[in-house]
Amino acid sequence: MNFYPLKFTPLYKYRIWGGEKLKTELNKEYTEENIGESWEISDVSGDETLVADGNLVGKSLRDLTNEFKGDFVGNNVYEKFGEEFPLLIKFIDAKTPLSIQVHPSNEIAKERHNSFGKNEMWYVMQADEEAELIVGFDKEINKDEYKEHLKNNTILDVMHHENVNKGDTFYIPTGRVHAIGAGVLLAEIQQTSDITYRIYDYDRVDAKTGKKRDLHNEQAIDVIDYQVHDSYKTSYELDKNKSNKLVHSPYFTTNILDVDSKIEKDYSAIDSFIIFMCVEGNATIHHENKTYSINCGETILLPAAINSINIEASNAKLLEVYY
Repeated sequence: MNFYPLKFTPLYKYRIWGGEKLKTELNKEYTEENIGESWEISDVSGDETLVADGNLVGKSLRDLTNEFKGDFVGNNVYEKFGEEFPLLIKFIDAKTPLSIQVHPSNEIAKERHNSFGKNEMWYVMQADEEAELIVGFDKEINKDEYKEHLKNNTILDVMHHENVNKGDTFYIPTGRVHAIGAGVLLAEIQQTSDITYRIYDYDRVDAKTGKKRDLHNEQAIDVIDYQVHDSYKTSYELDKNKSNKLVHSPYFTTNILDVDSKIEKDYSAIDSFIIFMCVEGNATIHHENKTYSINCGETILLPAAINSINIEASNAKLLEVYY
């Protein structure tokens, strides 16, 4: 198979907290209101993204993995996950705050939902003045104190609120309570899972349903990590025209490329697909005498059989993601 860099047709998701930035900032095309998420690359059942162009147009990740196996995802990835693609790639726009939530571990998610857990990371692409993220706790509490805060609607008082700016990065392991605050546009990389336990939702009503959204406090109580950390933000270097370590976890590897010239990338030593998310500017990918553009807010997947490419840009930032 003559593989090429693949773009997928995004899936746009209504969210009670969604806004317009996916359209105004990232040039996404949709007509619905309150679109909060653009699922760029997804193998979630019922929400599979399809190849947008080229010889493989219309094929899903499952189709491609079934047909090409390790040549598509990497031999190591195929041996571990079979035809299940391990990552879900999104852009998220929060006009109003997301619920305070937590995700279960692989073990609990498998037992309760027959699903992967949901370790994830955020890279902030744009943030309004004084916009914040909520990540973890600021005050050491136990389960009983946690329940008391829930009962009294004071759970926000013990959580860590952090004002954010473009480029800020956070790793959110399973068990860490978190929420995206109003006015934040970000890229999210996560395990393929749609399992979220909502623990607080500001008593708001969904305009579409006329009802409050369900909470999952009984399920969440034994999932939460109550430990307080000195810092929740990821620090990183940003050297030009090289892969800078951003988040390296057992579930995915993410680097950031700050490109202002033409660079060659050799992936022959990486036994995995490669995903690029353009989080600033625009770039051109050169492969086998063809060029592929990637603009801010777009995503491209390189099948594992592609060992080398050139990337050219005058001023672009790309997240480089693989298993």
